[in-house]
Amino acid sequence: MKILCDADFIVYKACAAAESEIDWGDDTILVTSNFSDAYNATKRELTKLENKLGSFSTLILFFTDSVNFRKKILESYKGHRNRKKPCGYKRVINALRKEYKVIIKPTLEADDTMGIYATKYPGNIIASPDKDMRQIPGQLYNFDETFTIDKDEGARWHLIQTLAGDQTDGYGGVPGIGVKRAEALFKEKGYSWDTVVKVFKDRDLSEEDALVNARLAKILTVDDYDFKNKRPILWSPKADYTIDSGARPKAEAN
Repeated sequence: MKILCDADFIVYKACAAAESEIDWGDDTILVTSNFSDAYNATKRELTKLENKLGSFSTLILFFTDSVNFRKKILESYKGHRNRKKPCGYKRVINALRKEYKVIIKPTLEADDTMGIYATKYPGNIIASPDKDMRQIPGQLYNFDETFTIDKDEGARWHLIQTLAGDQTDGYGGVPGIGVKRAEALFKEKGYSWDTVVKVFKDRDLSEEDALVNARLAKILTVDDYDFKNKRPILWSPKADYTIDSGARPKAEAN
């Protein structure tokens, strides 16, 4: 079994913690970083993960590319996250390449690359705290519990996120609708694209607005990537796109 690790947040947190500031006065502040502290903190977190999920498993680290294809769908996507990466971020990643397999795909976020890998090579486990990964069938460790997600559950979660949006990523879904309200609407009206469009239109939004949100919310799988041309295939619903209803995944004992 391979552990597919969303390493973006681990390295970011470690590098941010290793930063310090020197105030020279006269409006000058110098930001410095201790590489060894950042790298060792990263290694400690990765070792914890391996010990939790199986030290004999292969750990693969996934990172987000500097170019994001979703910005072509919505220019303001993650527009509030313009802060530069902390000092040493790229250097830590380059050092990790010497010990681990590191995967970064052009224009893709780490979530997408993990989704593609996990569905192309099933039987592995994704390690990520990001709720978006509940779209990907298979095992998911969210750094608290381990879940098994089936294909229909993943598709339902995608529609839920389409309605609820994700403020941290900069797309709003339907104003006033969160995850719980979205789940209630789908249970009442059925998990379908028709339901999505109706809810958007009820709030004076268009089907195009719904499609933009659905494409931003969708985590790529092996079926959503053009390997020949190395680019994502944007999600589009079929005319009768409907998903069986079902229960949310239950946590498993670790």
